[in-house]
Amino acid sequence: MSPEDHSRGRLIVCPTPIGNLEDITLRTLAALREADVIACEDTRRTRVLLERYGVNATLVAYHEHNEQPQARELVRRMHGGDVVALVSDAGMPLVSDPGYVLVRGSVAAGLEVEVLPGPSAALAALVASGLPADHWRFEGFLPRKRPQLERVLSGPETLVAFESPQRLAKTLAVLAELDPQRRVAVCRELTKVHEEVRRGTAAELAARYAESAPRGEIAVVISGASKAPADIGPAVAALERLVEAGAKPRAAAAVVAELTGAAPNALYRALTNPKEIQR
Repeated sequence: MSPEDHSRGRLIVCPTPIGNLEDITLRTLAALREADVIACEDTRRTRVLLERYGVNATLVAYHEHNEQPQARELVRRMHGGDVVALVSDAGMPLVSDPGYVLVRGSVAAGLEVEVLPGPSAALAALVASGLPADHWRFEGFLPRKRPQLERVLSGPETLVAFESPQRLAKTLAVLAELDPQRRVAVCRELTKVHEEVRRGTAAELAARYAESAPRGEIAVVISGASKAPADIGPAVAALERLVEAGAKPRAAAAVVAELTGAAPNALYRALTNPKEIQR
């Protein structure tokens, strides 16, 4: 980058440590020292980081409640020649954190946007999970409602998502019901003193966290869903005959699922709602 480029107003997107303050990069520290203003989610949390490294800077709050007006003001300042550094409380801005409005506004205004590499809870969890990383997707925080959650869990690629400690057991219970043998890694407090990565099947981890809710920040990594049979019609037909013979629907669905490889929930839904059958 030429000296002329450095004289122009621009946006620098700066990832910050997700727990251990020693994970900040030298480039990020240089950018924070260079910036005329640092836009941050919580000025108090950012100030702790800056004080650790002796960075004196002007901070402005930039969060989900003031993104639109603050982004306009920051774009105005960059047009006037200011260098703006964007940080979130932890990790890469925009990844389940504020910043999209500012980046989009900067690009639309023809301003330079420089993105620095650095810590990311999603990537750290993916690598630590031991699950396939060639095809994966990041979901942010998992949906609360079951139909949406089931759709998210049905993808064929490795899934990386955030989850609250209070909802982890419920989410794992849903996954265990859909596919008890699905591989899962629960990554807790990454890079912090109490970092923990627990790996196992959905059934194993659902049972573990049903007994004791975890604490701290959690990233969940889930292996891709196995492909369902293209046509579960024959399996449903077999289920219908069992039920007609007196078998209980849930128990019969579990037996047919074990024999055919179809998901027991899919069979049960198809039994009670024929429109569910995939042909």
